[in-house]
Amino acid sequence: MKVHILDDWFDTLRTLPCFAKLAAHDVTVWTDHEPDPAKLAERVRDAECLVLFRERSKIGADLLCRLDALKLISQRSFYPHVDVPACSANGVLLCSNMHAGAPSYAAAEMTLTLMLAHYRQIPQQVASLKAGQWQVEVGRTLRGRTLGLYGYGRIAGAVAVYAKALGMNVQWWGSEAGRARAIADGETVPESREAFFATSDIVSLHVRLKPETRGLVTAQDLAAMRPRALLINTSRSGLIAPGVLEAEIARDRIHAAVDVYDNEPMTDTTNILATHPNVLATPHIGFVTEDEFELQFSDIFDQVNAYANGAPINVINPEAL
Repeated sequence: MKVHILDDWFDTLRTLPCFAKLAAHDVTVWTDHEPDPAKLAERVRDAECLVLFRERSKIGADLLCRLDALKLISQRSFYPHVDVPACSANGVLLCSNMHAGAPSYAAAEMTLTLMLAHYRQIPQQVASLKAGQWQVEVGRTLRGRTLGLYGYGRIAGAVAVYAKALGMNVQWWGSEAGRARAIADGETVPESREAFFATSDIVSLHVRLKPETRGLVTAQDLAAMRPRALLINTSRSGLIAPGVLEAEIARDRIHAAVDVYDNEPMTDTTNILATHPNVLATPHIGFVTEDEFELQFSDIFDQVNAYANGAPINVINPEAL
């Protein structure tokens, strides 16, 4: 098959062992991002299969209707960026492994990294030393602080293990079912949502973005957080209601560590999330490790081969068949 891989910005996939799984296919790798559907369609007009790099490209009807040769989209995890009805209407099968066995340890480690870097003021201290100066600020210790994890899932569970190893107190919030599971497991769940935000020194979001979770965190939630409390988002920007984090940061009251943005790549150097001293911002690198890519794309390439062999796996829209 003619396979086009989108948005491999550092041409990383060719270096991974799993890339050999595509040896039988005609593979084209695109190392930049093309947001315009018409221009993207021209690039990949001969593609029989598109391999997606997480949610970097939106796949909508305006693109799909231009790709007559396309039969398969292969990716991993959730798919808010893919118009599934449009895929089905155009005879395009979407395959995505939604039930990977292990959490994204890379994302969990990134969350821990942001906590440590923010509390010990690592970016500021490094910048000071490189500028020929010495210590510039006094950091804080994580031990004894309360970490509030929003979302009782696998990544949050890994973060909880790391936090407890550092001597932190961990409490949980999430859906009613998630809170019930946490209580059944003997975990700490505050008496109310407001109490969760008000009593956490750090709140970290670990929820999938889907229609019912979009805008999940509100201005009222952030207003309940104590001064100098830290909000971490390594999940999805859309979990926070539009503009409310920026507004709260502008008040110079809470702090934030963010790895995800409304528009990516986020290159707006005037954005308050990139410029404010109370924000530690990173360019969506939570899942960007060689180990994580090998794990994810091994699954993705298996889906390509399964389709080519006439036995597709992890099918999201069987009606397209």
